[in-house]
Amino acid sequence: MTLGFQTLRLKKMRIIPAIDIIEGKCVRLSKGDYNTKIIYNENPLEVAKSFEAHGIEYLHLVDLDGAKSSRIVNYKILEQIATKTSLKIDFGGGLKSDDDLKIAFESGVNQITGGSIAVKNRAIFEKWIAEYGSDKIILGADANNEKVAVSGWLEDSNEDLIPFIQEYQTKGIEYVICTDIAKDGMLEGPSFDLYKKILSEAKDVKLIASGGISTFDELPKLAELGCEGTIIGKAIYEGRISLKQLEKYIISK
Repeated sequence: MTLGFQTLRLKKMRIIPAIDIIEGKCVRLSKGDYNTKIIYNENPLEVAKSFEAHGIEYLHLVDLDGAKSSRIVNYKILEQIATKTSLKIDFGGGLKSDDDLKIAFESGVNQITGGSIAVKNRAIFEKWIAEYGSDKIILGADANNEKVAVSGWLEDSNEDLIPFIQEYQTKGIEYVICTDIAKDGMLEGPSFDLYKKILSEAKDVKLIASGGISTFDELPKLAELGCEGTIIGKAIYEGRISLKQLEKYIISK
């Protein structure tokens, strides 16, 4: 464990708690299945403020209603969190048009994550990268058996995960969030092997690991692999990882 913390200090990794929104409430799903929805808090702002109070700087906010529809839906929640906390927010779900993107940035996001749009409308997503820059646009490359999943994970594409990431690197993408859907919400540990493979084949990618985080001890392992950040969801809400632990983690870096 000592070695892990020493390595962790050498290799900084951002801690990014997740808030997923359905009908204005903070929820979590298992494997992206909307039928497994658990409501953890009816006030997402309250949750965001608790993160901020423990020294957390970043937030991954997902509009699950938007992910299923053709437009951004829960932008008012986004605006509320952005104006009443200092969290740096990356936002995804329902971003399908220039108007959606404009709403997101005007509502206070720091970065947006494009998943389905990057598969279904490459032209507009590449335009966003060119217009806003690689520091503002994150590629959401969520995987099911190493195939990219889209539409709130309700369907698989024919895109192979790593070539998909590599192709977007040629378009300027630097940040990639990758969730192994089979792991998401299952509290069984992240896909270390998948992340190792991505980092070895997609050189210089800033990889943000997501899905399956279940214990605090997994964090230094992800840092050692070279992940730029990790998104933590259900492990926080189920009390597997405490905000106090994350606060100490952040201070120790």
